[in-house]
Amino acid sequence: MAAVGKVYLVGAGPGARDLITLRGARILGEADVVLYDALVTEEMLDLCHQAVLISVGKRAGQRSADQNAINAQLIECARQYGRVVRLKGGDPMLFGRADEELSALEAHGIDVEIVPGITTAVAAAAATRQPLTKRGVARSVAFFTSSTAPAHPDEPAIPSTDTLVQYMGGREAIATAQRLLDAGRRPETPVVVIENVSRPDQHISRITLATLAHGLDARHGPVLVMLGEAMAVRPNQPL
Repeated sequence: MAAVGKVYLVGAGPGARDLITLRGARILGEADVVLYDALVTEEMLDLCHQAVLISVGKRAGQRSADQNAINAQLIECARQYGRVVRLKGGDPMLFGRADEELSALEAHGIDVEIVPGITTAVAAAAATRQPLTKRGVARSVAFFTSSTAPAHPDEPAIPSTDTLVQYMGGREAIATAQRLLDAGRRPETPVVVIENVSRPDQHISRITLATLAHGLDARHGPVLVMLGEAMAVRPNQPL
């Protein structure tokens, strides 16, 4: 059966409904079906109440949809519906497995449009009033995760930049902190930990690299960790 629909990979942003782009909100309001991630909030789904909603959430440590199964669902939906939205937390092109979904859709000749979203690191910098770059202190930033593909099981190298932003940074960030200490980073290096960025239950912790290496309190939402001298509290900065 020939594919007739169009698929939109839409970035939902960090969580708050009013941080999605105008284009993303418009396309959600016109969607026939929406396949959404676990990190997409209920208030975001209110923007597409007219659509068929399909949860394809993927959360670390929890039962979740297989990526191949998600790809197959997208293809099948494109054969049934005119306007298909794949709604992803943050930005589709950053830690969103967009490459796998694009490749599957393109292999079947399905038209795809990508709608970018605000990635969590940028929202976290705004929420904490901590610029990721700072003149004379930090001029390079790396966004990274410790997650690896089955074909590449070895632990990835930590980027060598002034500011490090670790996505999905719960237990993995503890190991990162110890590796940085072993590599010679200052134990007093400032660290900012943000849980549930931009949401009503957002929580911010300011610690040091040495403290992080000893562990984090239990977290119940997505965690992002920012490390580096640019994370130092500025004079007169409200906390």
